[in-house]
Amino acid sequence: MTAFPVSGKKREDYSDGDPLDVHKSLPSSAGEDRAMMLGFATMGFSVLMFFLLGTTILKPFMLSIRREESTCTAILTDIMDDWLDCAFTCGVHCRGQGKYPCLRVFVNLTHSGQKALLHYNEEAVQINPKCFYTPKCHQDRNDLLNSALDIKEFFDHKNGTPFSCFYSPASQSEDVILIKKYDQMAIFHCLFWPSLTLLGGALIVGMVRLTQHLSLLCEKYSTVVRDEVGGKVPYIEQHQFKLCSMRRSKGRAEKS
Repeated sequence: MTAFPVSGKKREDYSDGDPLDVHKSLPSSAGEDRAMMLGFATMGFSVLMFFLLGTTILKPFMLSIRREESTCTAILTDIMDDWLDCAFTCGVHCRGQGKYPCLRVFVNLTHSGQKALLHYNEEAVQINPKCFYTPKCHQDRNDLLNSALDIKEFFDHKNGTPFSCFYSPASQSEDVILIKKYDQMAIFHCLFWPSLTLLGGALIVGMVRLTQHLSLLCEKYSTVVRDEVGGKVPYIEQHQFKLCSMRRSKGRAEKS
């Protein structure tokens, strides 16, 4: 007799929906923890890539002068008599002074017929606007001179042969460059790969969160089903006992 009220009270508690709040969250497995760490590490690495590539490539590209492609013809190459000063390192606490030859390459812009001084790239213009390039400084003067002579011979063979170059239409300077250090393709890669890495890390974290959420919903649903089944069985037994008692009482009344 005492078991039925308890089961009836349990059924009332289950009907109120309290078991839904019992399991707030499920403990994550070791694999899920590793996946979450991988996702956050990937996202952090992508942010670091954005910072490094933005400061080393994207910012100089944004600050550089806009240049358009044209064709140039070499008209004169020479090496200045006065070598320029430079500094080099020969150890941790060793600094040395040296000199390097200044190679000048004069070209003729085909589209305008203007005479201009050719530079290797944008960085060469910023370091020394008087020379074609600035070699790495060291003590071997013969090696520096041979490198400059090789480049001079290359342009001497191109005398009269047009080649691709880049000039600034908005600038009045007579500086043109041979190659662009930062082009649109480089900027595309600087933005594409960090973005792809960030998206991959976000997808890993999102998939783990989704899996945990689905597991939690499945656990809650299973709890509700077990509680509903566990509450109905004692209620049916109690109802059958009441019917049997009524039949017995009715039979006794007829006998009396």
